[in-house]
Amino acid sequence: MGALSRTDGADTSRASRPAAPGPSDATDVVLAVDGGGSKTDVVAIGLDGTLVGHARGPGSNPQTRGWDLAGPILDDVRDRVLRELGDRRIRTTHVYLAGLDLHDELVAAEAALAHWDEDGGAPDVLDNDLFALLRAGTLSPDAAAVVCGTGINALAVRADGETARFPAIGDVSGDWGGGAYLGNRALWHAARADDGRGPATALVDAVPTALGLGSVREVTEAIHFGRLDYRVFNRLCPVLFEVAGAGDDVARSVVERQAEEIVLLASVSLGRLGLGGSATSPVPVVLGGGVLAARDPMLVDGVVSGLESRVPGAVPTWVTDPPVLGAGLAALESVGAGEVALRRYREAVRSRSFASTTAAIR
Repeated sequence: MGALSRTDGADTSRASRPAAPGPSDATDVVLAVDGGGSKTDVVAIGLDGTLVGHARGPGSNPQTRGWDLAGPILDDVRDRVLRELGDRRIRTTHVYLAGLDLHDELVAAEAALAHWDEDGGAPDVLDNDLFALLRAGTLSPDAAAVVCGTGINALAVRADGETARFPAIGDVSGDWGGGAYLGNRALWHAARADDGRGPATALVDAVPTALGLGSVREVTEAIHFGRLDYRVFNRLCPVLFEVAGAGDDVARSVVERQAEEIVLLASVSLGRLGLGGSATSPVPVVLGGGVLAARDPMLVDGVVSGLESRVPGAVPTWVTDPPVLGAGLAALESVGAGEVALRRYREAVRSRSFASTTAAIR
């Protein structure tokens, strides 16, 4: 996962730095970082898989927050973990962040985190958080991953190292969906139904009720005048699914559209690598992020049936573990940790309170 090549012609390859030199010590640790749109997790893991330290902070997606905000967040969460380590040596650091999709973004990230080298923890692997999700879901060298959490993104990988990726920078790159977007659509449809421009929908009552307001107009004005910030859309995503589940046609149409987009991302990324075209050649499609991990029946049905139709070889693989699980597994594997250590770390993550804050999204 360190050196990557892309199928769109842009070279983003860079060599991974070797782990800290010298003989391994039983007290050494690896650091793993997962930074998404709504939360940042940093873990320190002993070489035997023991979870030595964990800290969480707000989202650190540099694409949406910028490095002026994302950088200090990452520094703070990491520093809280380092204070728990004492004299332990960092053998390697793996960093997976949402918003690292383009070559220039990867270069900027390397520059922004270079100062971590001062205490021996500069990233040896630095890439998009989809790679952490992918490792959490499969060991297959041919696979795809789709994340639908605060935002939406996808990639596919092939055994020879080729990858297929997307710019994933919003409307201007053709993106559709994610928790914040779905919440926005809930309000959009409610507003149009409320003033007569759109079809009737139960969202007219459900949206303001969820926010403790009396009408759609009050919600709109509260956002416009800054009494509610745009994070409110994450809170409206569950409302959309609840109303859809109750049979509302308008809400159902949005959920169905989201399922179509998830299937499209998987099928296109796999197709660009020549994968997934045959039922006799199964390929995992790892599905994660708060919206997907919630396993809403309507969304699940749409994704499963869509993949069956468009990608005969697809094997949907749902990941409800936090992405930092995959980040930690990759870091441990890079220093030669065996299956016992990997299993111990996996069990530690699942037994602790790692419930993702994206659960608020779905």
